[in-house]
Amino acid sequence: MRSFSVSAIWDEEAQVYICESDIVGLHLEAATIEEFVEEMRRLAPEMIMENHVSLSGADLTRTSLADLIPSIIFNAPQQKPVAAE
Repeated sequence: MRSFSVSAIWDEEAQVYICESDIVGLHLEAATIEEFVEEMRRLAPEMIMENHVSLSGADLTRTSLADLIPSIIFNAPQQKPVAAE
C-alpha cells in the first residue's frame, strides 16, 4: 500500500498553517488547524488520484484494494502557535 504524508507547519509571518507533503499538487493554507484538516481531507485524495494513480490500461480486477486506496498520514503540529501580544 502506498502511503503519503501531510504535515501542517505554522508560518509565523503569514499567520497561517501551511502544508509540507509528498502529494504532488497539494498546496494548503489555513488560519486554523481545523480548517487545515478539512481542506486536507477534501483535497488530498483528489490530488493523489490526479497525480499519483495511473488507471490507464490497468486491469482493476487484478489490482489489490490496498494498492487502489492509499493511506494519508497526517502530522499535526506539536504545539499551538503562541498568540502575539
